[in-house]
Amino acid sequence: MFAWWGRAVVRTRWAVLVVGAAVVLVGATWGLGVFGALTGGGFDDPDSETVRTRQQIAGTVGSQDVDLLVLYSSPRLTVDDPAFREPLAEAAGRLRQRPEVASVVSWPETGAPRLVSTDRHASYLVIGLRGKDADDKAASYDKLLPDLEIPGLTSQAGGSVAFLRQANEQTTEDITRAELLSMPVLLVLLVLVFGGLVAAMTPLLIGVLAILGAFVATRLLTGVTEVSVFAINIITLLGLGMAIDYALFIISRFREELAAGGDVEVAIGRTIQTAGRTVTISGLTVALALASLLIFPQPFLRSMGLGGMAAVLVAMLASLTVLPALLAVLGARINALRVPLPWRRRGKGGAVDGGQAGAAWGRLARAIMRRPVIYVVGVSLVLLFLAAPAVGIKFGGLDERVLPAGTAARVVSEQLAERFPGGSAAPVDVLLIGADPAQAQQFAARIEGLPDASGTQIIAAGGGAVLLAVGYPGEPTGDRAQALVRSLRSLGPPAGAQLLVGGRTAATVDLLASLRSLLPWMALAMASAILILLLAAFGSVLLPIKAVLMNLISVGASFGVVVWGFQEGHLAGLLDFTSTGFIEPTNPILLLAVLFGLATDYEVFLLSRVREEWDRTGDNTAAVVRGVQQTGGIITAAAALLIIVVAGFAAGGIVFIKLIGVGMIVAIVVDATLVRALLVPATMRLLGTANWWLPGPLAGLYRRFGISEADPVEAAEPAREPISV
Repeated sequence: MFAWWGRAVVRTRWAVLVVGAAVVLVGATWGLGVFGALTGGGFDDPDSETVRTRQQIAGTVGSQDVDLLVLYSSPRLTVDDPAFREPLAEAAGRLRQRPEVASVVSWPETGAPRLVSTDRHASYLVIGLRGKDADDKAASYDKLLPDLEIPGLTSQAGGSVAFLRQANEQTTEDITRAELLSMPVLLVLLVLVFGGLVAAMTPLLIGVLAILGAFVATRLLTGVTEVSVFAINIITLLGLGMAIDYALFIISRFREELAAGGDVEVAIGRTIQTAGRTVTISGLTVALALASLLIFPQPFLRSMGLGGMAAVLVAMLASLTVLPALLAVLGARINALRVPLPWRRRGKGGAVDGGQAGAAWGRLARAIMRRPVIYVVGVSLVLLFLAAPAVGIKFGGLDERVLPAGTAARVVSEQLAERFPGGSAAPVDVLLIGADPAQAQQFAARIEGLPDASGTQIIAAGGGAVLLAVGYPGEPTGDRAQALVRSLRSLGPPAGAQLLVGGRTAATVDLLASLRSLLPWMALAMASAILILLLAAFGSVLLPIKAVLMNLISVGASFGVVVWGFQEGHLAGLLDFTSTGFIEPTNPILLLAVLFGLATDYEVFLLSRVREEWDRTGDNTAAVVRGVQQTGGIITAAAALLIIVVAGFAAGGIVFIKLIGVGMIVAIVVDATLVRALLVPATMRLLGTANWWLPGPLAGLYRRFGISEADPVEAAEPAREPISV
């Protein structure tokens, strides 16, 4: 199939290139409209008690959402000065007249002490916005911005809507900066890898096509489902990173086949038959790993899964269609515009080989074959050491500290916690449906007896329900606040009434419960899909199992470094972020899916070449040595290029994007060096021919349905040096 596909692309190369150009054009115009079609937030389970509570509050006592907290301050005026108090009252009155505003609470009208700072130099407005969802409220916020200013006072907007808007703006800024930083560095590295400008530019072209094509696919998805704005990060990262990896692998094999003496058509056919097959398996593996995120009901995780799948699959398709079509047009000119590099030499057919690099990988592989036990034990100890901090991982909810210091929403949150007697403006919502005010008062007294409750008041009644607000010490996502939510839910409601507990802290509790219940199913689905795919690809029972175990080792090492660096704060100074002492729980879930797919990606690169040599020689040790020798340099180069792509995002302003970036970099380094270069060859040496064991019934299925190539393309076979161990 793959050889046929290569020949078909060569015959229709101009038509394929025209389609590719059309995708770029549509992506650069209509596809960029995806930014306006994405939604904010998406961290709640639609069926959680938190969401039900919010809906019941809106349907009974009326929405009590605190969408905006606008902080006004002055170093010289106090709230008691007419120059402060009167403009603040006028601003509150003006905002109440706006159709976008549902409610405004201010100090001049209420006299509430919680709205005034302890030094009396600041006050804030509590604003509720109209709108059916976060996007409607974000649009209302944009329209209100001019009316939030008060001459003579410093104003800063916080609250959930402002937080999401500022996070979205920071995300867009981070993507732009990441691309500007990474593209020149990628070009330089590709020149070093290929030794020529034409070959170096080609993967970047495929990367641009992959990103724009993924934007088109994602915008189409927004027509049928909600997609979070944060999916743009994963689309750009994986689209560019995977496209460059796949293009590197295909171009390297194409140049190798040209150097072996084949003409362009035969070289492309052979390239797609081998490297194209590998890219297909890799792309499907990464996409399946990301598809496991669709198990979760939270739109954020589902969006990351959909966006990541779109990016990877478009990168794979572009590498199997547009790239070989472009190579068919370029032919031997893929080696044009060479850059003289002292450590490279001209190879047969005009290709450029890596000098002593291949020989060095061969020597390393032979050393591993001689002492496999030492390598297995040594590498395993290093990986266990890296993974050890992950045992102490703690989870907490998302808050304004994910934004860079000085961002308005973060400043407002910090100021309210430090300078105002009410502290956090995110109390726990307790809704009593079917209770009268007298019952609510009695229930409030019971709440005050809970160890983590600090102040309970009735804030609204109507529609047969009473709403209470319960305070607590510490952060909204802290342990004591979460303990309070669990205690409130365990209280029996008044006779004949129904109890619902919601609010920001309850959302964190519900999120953790949802992720905890579905994580085993995600892991099972991901592992099963990858096991079946690798079984179909390599005709082995043990190799897929070993691949899954190796992936877990790589992911564990990455998690350990993330906990050490972010939860414990050891990387806070270097990366300029504030450690919260916990990890937002969706981050490890997302990392697990992405890293599991990427780890399998490099496993596929190595095993594809080992399987090719095994089929040719029937010698397991020789096949492993040759596989490492032929792919070691490519995997290392692919890892270095992907690290450059990821590093641009790790340098961004959003903390959880930094966390994902650092986690990916650690996993890539560990996987491309310790695991693929040392641990995998050593374990394959110990397993021997058992690597290729396949029971009779499965062998029949593999011959019939396996992802293999039955009609090899004739090509000159490169000279093979003998393998000795």
